[in-house]
Amino acid sequence: MFRDPRIVELIKPFAGIISSLKNISMKKIFNYKLFLFAALAMSLNSCKMDVPNINQPSGSAVPTTREGIIAISAGLQMYYSTNGIAATYFYPAVTARELKGVATFTNTLELEAGGTELPTANGNILTLWSSMQKLLGMSESVLNNASSISTLTGGTLSGTLANAHLYRAIALGALATSFEKANTQTQKDGKVAFVDRQAVLAEAIKSLNTAIALVQQTPISSEFTSTVTGSTINLLNCLHAFNARFNLMAGNYQQAYSEANLVDLTKKSTFTYTAISVNPLWNQTSILKYYVVRENLGLPTGLFETGDKRLDFYTKLNGATLQLKGFSETQNGEVPVYLPDEMKLIKAEALLRNNGSLTEARDLINEVRTQTASDLFNVNAGLPAYAGAINKNDLLLEVYKQRCAELFMSGLRLEDSRRFGRPAPPQNTAERNRNFYPYPDQERIGNPNTPADPEI
Repeated sequence: MFRDPRIVELIKPFAGIISSLKNISMKKIFNYKLFLFAALAMSLNSCKMDVPNINQPSGSAVPTTREGIIAISAGLQMYYSTNGIAATYFYPAVTARELKGVATFTNTLELEAGGTELPTANGNILTLWSSMQKLLGMSESVLNNASSISTLTGGTLSGTLANAHLYRAIALGALATSFEKANTQTQKDGKVAFVDRQAVLAEAIKSLNTAIALVQQTPISSEFTSTVTGSTINLLNCLHAFNARFNLMAGNYQQAYSEANLVDLTKKSTFTYTAISVNPLWNQTSILKYYVVRENLGLPTGLFETGDKRLDFYTKLNGATLQLKGFSETQNGEVPVYLPDEMKLIKAEALLRNNGSLTEARDLINEVRTQTASDLFNVNAGLPAYAGAINKNDLLLEVYKQRCAELFMSGLRLEDSRRFGRPAPPQNTAERNRNFYPYPDQERIGNPNTPADPEI
């Protein structure tokens, strides 16, 4: 059928929609097919930042119909859970020394080398940039059109808007953690303005606050859940979790603590996969095999504790090669949207940075350290209680250690490494080989507003 590998990759996120067409009327099938055809065809065009053109189906019929908006809404989740995760988890993991690039492809070798050897023409950095631009553009398609559709109302409308705000925030957060500056919206001519990463994070937080207010005022409908997120995702929990994450990154410590406190830790949210729309962690680990895991989760001596059961959860030996395990075991295995223990570590860090209770922070750390069997995703450290000094600096170091082990391969360590002031290049590349990525050539060629690249 499709022989162009680009089309094969692009069609994966929409597989669920395609498979569901048999249960939809012929008129709706036409609308869905029109959306999918347009999205796939136009996605083969230039990857420069003309994302609204790429993601807007041809003509105005699809994004301004109920069926088209629902299709794009479902596509947001499918696109991020496959293409988005593949880019935002793996590439920063190489930079932050969690993984080692072993493929002989130039892109992988350049990413592994890092520093000044990572050129602006690197294809992996282009993929990370362009995939988040695509996610941003898809989110905007929903936000700009959903409210004008008279048949989209109540909890289905609030859920649709909140879901689009969530993925807008995720795209902005990923850009802010990878690049010194980025755009906060897309533009048809590709000539967007750039703002510093703090402003990008502020926009992500703004979107999440708007989404939370929407679903609190009008709770999401069962129709929205069944047609868009599915039963494995608790949208409100996800909104609070990402709001806690991005507020922490932005230095809004009280807000981060409060948002983390609102996440129901008895419920989990997961991305699910099929034989067509496969788990991207499994695909990279078992099929492509471009990366292997570094010893002791990539942590230097002193930051990894012998006996930490998370090592065996996340990694396995295949002969002499240390491979990724954890959530990459099967092609249809679930991947957490976030891990519950991240919320405990966010609260501990927020307390410490805000000069709050040292004992509460220590207790939260111990809840993560000493867990043996109760984690919803079986990520149990099984370590003894913290026995170090009870002061701000030592407890912050302990938070970093626990984040590195608990949140291994979740796309967060590069940001964590900078926030905790870990050894940095060019003087030291043991824990990260870049501070921020350069901007892709394709962006600079198409957009005169592209900033100067960071030195390293």
